[in-house]
Order: sequence, then structure tokens, then C-alpha cells
Amino acid sequence: MLNRYRPLYNTVKFLKPIQINYRLYYFFRKKLRNTLGIKPIFSKKSSVQNLKLQESIHIADCYTKPNKFKFLNLEKEFIDKIDWNYSEYGKLWTYNLTYFDYLSQSDSREQLFLLQNFIAQIDTIKDGLEPFPISLRGINWIKYISYNKIDNKTINDSLYAQYYLLLDNLEYHLLGNHLLENGFSLLFGAYYFQDEVLYKKAKKILEKELDEQILKDGGHFELSPMYHQIMLFRLLDCINLVKHNSWKDDYLLKFLFSKAQIMLGWLESISYKNGDIPLFNDSTNGIAPTTDQLFEYAHRLNIERKEVELKESGYRKISKANYECIVDIGEIGASYIPGHAHADTFNFELRIKGKPFIVDMGLSTYETNSRRVIERSTASHNTVEVNSQNQSEVWGGFRVGERANIIEIKETKDSIEATHDGYKPILHTRKWTFEEHRIIIEDSLNKSSNAIVSFHFHPNVKKEEILTHFGSKNLNINFNKCYYSSEFNREMKSLSIKFDFRKSMKVEIKV
Repeated sequence: MLNRYRPLYNTVKFLKPIQINYRLYYFFRKKLRNTLGIKPIFSKKSSVQNLKLQESIHIADCYTKPNKFKFLNLEKEFIDKIDWNYSEYGKLWTYNLTYFDYLSQSDSREQLFLLQNFIAQIDTIKDGLEPFPISLRGINWIKYISYNKIDNKTINDSLYAQYYLLLDNLEYHLLGNHLLENGFSLLFGAYYFQDEVLYKKAKKILEKELDEQILKDGGHFELSPMYHQIMLFRLLDCINLVKHNSWKDDYLLKFLFSKAQIMLGWLESISYKNGDIPLFNDSTNGIAPTTDQLFEYAHRLNIERKEVELKESGYRKISKANYECIVDIGEIGASYIPGHAHADTFNFELRIKGKPFIVDMGLSTYETNSRRVIERSTASHNTVEVNSQNQSEVWGGFRVGERANIIEIKETKDSIEATHDGYKPILHTRKWTFEEHRIIIEDSLNKSSNAIVSFHFHPNVKKEEILTHFGSKNLNINFNKCYYSSEFNREMKSLSIKFDFRKSMKVEIKV
């Protein structure tokens, strides 16, 4: 019985009191409202201010008339009417349907009927009325309305009511990127409706959360390069909003500018030369704007990147003439909202002559299933697994119990050495030595154990190429089949190699 609840205890003990308090508050409030028959209000009398906005970023085409949508590489056409609660593809797909990101596909007014269709069914909508999709939808509707100069009282009154529904359900029980998204959206709502209540709450959230969530080196504290791109995109949109609409003073704009500058600096430091990001933790392609898109948008907003040194985020990038290597020597982040973290301490990616060679296996699903378990496990990353255990206790799709702590870090110009206690009392130390034409990786344990070091390769990498780069006579190389996911719901066959050792292991990669 105790073992059954141990992961839950190990997870809850890292939560902030405000998270627990709000979980209980929302739980009992919902029961009380249901008992009393109190229902949400879906229309609120509004007055609006036409907003001026510079062109933003269009990410991907995901809507095809008539009523055909494609998210996460899964397509659905609605024949009779749009089912805004469609759940066959999982909750994240349903969320995407109600985000309305697809409004950016065109500056045409033709998509107006989608907003009207949503409003007509709003009293039946479930997932789409949760605070997170309301936040994203609010920004997308306001941008679409502003670009197309749409004046529709039904839409405005519905949107205003949705903003007060958001205000009533802010995600203090989660915090992290969820609460920050709430704040970004409230700022848009405040400016559009000239609402002081929304503005004060937005300003309070943004000032507090950006100061906490953006680390000193500019990285977002959940340590997902993809989520960093998403948060930076939202920040740039808010700068666009405040810069071009003179409703309030310049203090908030200066604050947002300063955060954007260091976030741009971090993104530049962590991205490969071609603009790709490493797929560390919950990161994948096709969801966030690309690095190049964000840099171009920032340039149009006259925001300059601030040069930063990778430190607090725990990531390091080493660039030589023939290769780029990005390593992870950071803690699980953030401690109280680690849902996007993997058990991947001392993971790394390697590109040789601009081409992916050793890669993170990627992210294909947010569903709580066996694939999600595999993708978050230590064995699926380029690091060391001891006694068939995960370094950090990842479970339940988005939970982390006990986790690896970084004990020591030693760095020089061409080497990185770090130790973690994820297998306590066993300590794992890894040292990378970076030379012009080879990388030496040394793993050691303070106690003899059954250990496996794994390396996973991009699908385009063949056995012959692996043998060339790992051509040591002292290594007995056995190939294993695995799957690489560069996007949601897309798995490509690839290869991995694993080496058994007891106390120490040394591998040389020729580059």
C-alpha cells in the first residue's frame, strides 16, 4: 500500500502551498456550484477599443475548408457540424481545435463563421472552456478581429464573458507556463476591452511570473526549448500590443522588452546554426514558431538580442569546426511544475557537419500511455541507466516524484564534468572532453552496479556511419532498433547502441 502511494507523496511534497490550496478550493467550489445550480455566464455586455497590431507569426496551416482540421499530424473532417468536444484523438487535439491558431492562416473574414459556430455551441463545450484554451483563444480572436477590423457585438460579448470566466479560474493550481499564458491573454483582453480589472491582474501575473520563470541566463525554467519558443512568441505578441496601443504608460513595455532580449539571447545560444532546437524534455517540431521566425518577428519589433552565457538553465553548447554538441547538466525544472521534464540528466545531442547524428528520441504524445512512459524514461536518452531504473521518478504522464540532483559541476574551455545522485546512494559522474576531431565521454559510478550507457541516432544515420564514428577496437557494438519522433504522432525507425559496464565506461566519438 505504501509503495502504491509513494510516487504521489514524492510528487506532492515539491508543490507550493498555493497549488494545493487552489486545487482544493476549485474542487470544493465546483461541487458547491453544481449543488446550487450556478452556471457560467457566456455573454457579458462589452465595449471595445480597436487595436493596432503589427503582423505577427503564422505557424502552420491546420484548417482546410469545409470544416477539416489537422493538428498533431492527425486530421479530422466534420461533415454536419463542428464537434468542439471531439475527443477521439486525445485532449491535446481537442485543445488545439479550440485554440483557434488557424485564424492566422489568412487575413480573410471568411473564417468568421468559425467564431460564430463556437459561440452557438458554447454552453455544450467542455475542454475548450478550461482556462488554458480560453487564454490562447482570447489572443487569437483579438488578433483576428483587429487585423480584419471586425465589429460584431455577439462575438465581443461572448469573448468578454470568456475573459471573466478565465479570471475566475486562473491556473494557480498549476502555475508555470499555464499561469503565464493566463497573464499574457489577460493583457490582450484588458487592452481590447479597456478593462482595468483585467489589466491589474495581467500586470501582476506578468511581473511576478516572468521574473520567476525566466532564469538569469534567459531560459524558461521548465527547461523545454519548445516551450521557451512558445513563451517568447507570446511575449513578443504582448510587446506588439503594448507598443502600438497607447492606453497605459511605458513601464510594462520596458519590462517586457528586457525579458524578451534575454530570452532571445538564450534561444540563440541553444539553437543549432541552422536554427533547429535540441528536443530536450517535452520538445518537438511543428508546435512553436521556429527560432528564425522569432528572430525575424523580434527584428520587426526593434528588439535586439542580449548576449547571454548558458548557466542557470543547465544547458551548454560546444561548437567546433566539425560539430555542435548540446548537453544537459541541469536539475529537473521547475521543481513544483515538472510535468514537461524527462528522466534525462546528462543527456546530449550531437550534430556533425551540420547533420543530426546523436539525437534525443523526441516527443510523439501527451497521452498517458506506454509510449509516453518510454519517451520520458532514462533508457530513451543518451545517458546512463543504473539497475534498470530511471534517474528521476517520472510517472502518470506529467508527474515527477523523487528526482536527480546535481551534486557537482566542473567546467573548463573544452570539458564538462558533473555528478548527480539520481540513483542514490550510487552517484553517477559524466565527463565530456571536446577536441577538434573527437569527443571523449567518460562515465563512472562510485559503486559497482549494473549500468548501461545508451546512444540514439537520427533515422538518416546508417550502421556504417556509426561504426566509423565509434570505431574503437575496445568496443563491442550491438545495434538496437528504436523510434525517433520529431513531431507529435510521427515515429520513424532509427538505431541505438548500448554498452554495459559495472564501474566505469569510456567512449570516443570521432568527428
